[in-house]
Amino acid sequence: MSDIKYTKSVLIAISLLMILIVPVQAETGYNLPSDANIKAFLDSQSISIPGTRTITPQMPENFNFDDNFYTTYGSPDLTANIVGNNEFSKGDTVTLKINLVNKGVITGFKSEKDDDKLSKLDKALQETERGYETQRTTAIGIVSTLVSPYPFIDVKSTPQEAGSLLSGEETNAPPKFTIEIAENAKPGTYPLALNTLYGYQKNVQVSGDNVTNGQITNLEVGIWYDSKSQNHTIPIRIEDEAEFEITNISANLIAGEKGLLRVTYKNVGNQPVKDATVRITASDPFSTTDDQAYLGAIAPGKTSEGVFSINVDQTATSKLYGINSEIKYEDVDGKERVSDTQKIQVRTLPATSLGDQINNNMGIVYVMILLVVAGLGILGYMKLIRKK
Repeated sequence: MSDIKYTKSVLIAISLLMILIVPVQAETGYNLPSDANIKAFLDSQSISIPGTRTITPQMPENFNFDDNFYTTYGSPDLTANIVGNNEFSKGDTVTLKINLVNKGVITGFKSEKDDDKLSKLDKALQETERGYETQRTTAIGIVSTLVSPYPFIDVKSTPQEAGSLLSGEETNAPPKFTIEIAENAKPGTYPLALNTLYGYQKNVQVSGDNVTNGQITNLEVGIWYDSKSQNHTIPIRIEDEAEFEITNISANLIAGEKGLLRVTYKNVGNQPVKDATVRITASDPFSTTDDQAYLGAIAPGKTSEGVFSINVDQTATSKLYGINSEIKYEDVDGKERVSDTQKIQVRTLPATSLGDQINNNMGIVYVMILLVVAGLGILGYMKLIRKK
């Protein structure tokens, strides 16, 4: 069989078309969009090559429909899904592996020639063309792009190549996309948008000079390629987590003295926690050797109090200070987690003078005076008894 000649201009166009897909980031709020909005977002994703004109695959110059034996119906049809777990936590940076499967099928053939009027050569060419037509469902040079319509989910990866897939095949090396989930992301399921762009064989034309010993001499094959774009949804889930709020602060922190700080934490999330421990970060003018407090198990809506012994520097200015705290806990899956930072707002009091200390302790002074007077009275009475 002689060499098969492909149309170079079409192959170059397909190669250029596969260079780059530019994602468009949508500006949406935190609410989960409806299916209609997701579809509109997917359909709005434009495919362009910066710095070049739009490329439209064209029919080969030597393609003659008069010599075409078959019109074939069907094309590649890609499906996409995440490999492995799709549940993540806020603040995570993760890499998604996307499995692609080609489920394209040939849906029909239409003969363009009357079989009864075909010559021996035409019949051989017809059979050859049918063999090539079955390649119509192959996806060639797949490029996939993942985009997020949510401001709190950021896709860091550029478009990824996935090779070519015959009908029934799946990717050996799934394209990978790194995403960042913001700390302020709310729990829920969020569909990301995946676009796949690829080339495929649109039509085939064969020609030859003669049939010798069952072989077509000077066989030529002209292949007309086209491009196809598909949009897919890739859902990810941001898990429910325990969340905490400070509901009460009680402190008596005086410059130059040691005092107790009591902080009440409430689990305002939807998940219970156990073995919770809160840790504070004390900075000037505070110091402590007692920076942790055990909170134990906290069910949703319940509270627990942490108590800390705090030293206040004697030079501390009387004003409002912030002390950072974090809660380390075990979630319902047995995973160890650390909460967002909770700031404890406390006000220090000025150091007390000697006079203030006396005034603040007048009750004790009076008791001491009474004890001294009573003691002197008893002593005098005992001396009087001894003289008698």
